[in-house]
Amino acid sequence: MTFRRLAINGKFLTAGPTGVHRVAEQLIHQLEGRDDDFSDLFKNPPTLIGPPNLHLRSFGSFDVECGGVFRGQLWEQLDLPRLTRQDLLLNLCNLGPMASAAAITMVHDAQVFVTPDSYRWGFVRWYRNILPVLGRRHARILTVSEFSADELARFGVARRDHISVIPNGVDHLLDHTSQPQILGRLALGSRRFVVGLANVQPHKNIGLLLKAFAASELSGLKLVLVGACRREEFEQLGHVVSPNVVFAGRITDGELRALLEWALCTACPSTTEGFGLPPLEGMTLGCPAILAPCGALTEVAGEAAMFAAATDPRQWVHAIRSLVDEPARWAEYSQAGRARAALFTWRRAGQKLVEVIRETATRLLSERH
Repeated sequence: MTFRRLAINGKFLTAGPTGVHRVAEQLIHQLEGRDDDFSDLFKNPPTLIGPPNLHLRSFGSFDVECGGVFRGQLWEQLDLPRLTRQDLLLNLCNLGPMASAAAITMVHDAQVFVTPDSYRWGFVRWYRNILPVLGRRHARILTVSEFSADELARFGVARRDHISVIPNGVDHLLDHTSQPQILGRLALGSRRFVVGLANVQPHKNIGLLLKAFAASELSGLKLVLVGACRREEFEQLGHVVSPNVVFAGRITDGELRALLEWALCTACPSTTEGFGLPPLEGMTLGCPAILAPCGALTEVAGEAAMFAAATDPRQWVHAIRSLVDEPARWAEYSQAGRARAALFTWRRAGQKLVEVIRETATRLLSERH
């Protein structure tokens, strides 16, 4: 007995790019060319399944099958389980259909339980209600760090022994050509700026960086915030944005690579993170990282990053200044960061995903006999 196929939930392809979507794309690409690994479990090759408003007909080497009558969440909850009734369903973007049991679902973190103020009320209610259902009904839950696995178990999303950890890869930026023109556009000098996220969610804690860069010791440096949020959004929340803060907006992967290659460091003061991909992206390019010792950040970075308290801007001022004033310190963390980041490859993540799919499919098929 076999499943018809491995069906991959492609609803995320109808939405704009996010970090979660990037992870899904990278993991799906890692399944390409792996048909032989699944030939004894599935009759047909893996297929992406999407709603009718998805206009892609292929994704990498995979066919994309569009069907159903609904869009968005309704499609995922009502159409997708019907379209994949004979399949093993793989969901990589936090959610999946409650009606499915032969399913593997990646839930990246427990932030809706830990930091509900970072999200809309309706979003929090929906996730808090649906995630424990998926944790009980789906055959396997995936997440991206041991910290996230422990948090999901703590909040009753799934039993700890029902969760498999597949850490993110971080080597995707190496596939993109550096675009240093962004340095001229933003008037940035080599190692005279720090890269952070333009994000107003409370748990991202960017207000701490704004306070640090208002200090006189950092007046000769710039804080470059990457992402969609603008200066006005921070100011509307009561943050004081000093003149040495630059808002880069949305940028390409090549531009991000250039920023990280020429930056003094990256800064991630988050009060919690399910993984912490942005600072690790910098580390893979030799850009030192300063992190808050919170969430999965210590697990991911190990001893290869510098740490400063999430509540004390002065610690961040001192840490950043130390990289300016002590070139040997900068070189030490640059080298250590590269070595640490090299442990997190998409190839390794893909191999772990293949193993989990095989284990889950084999168990489900044996239970049907």
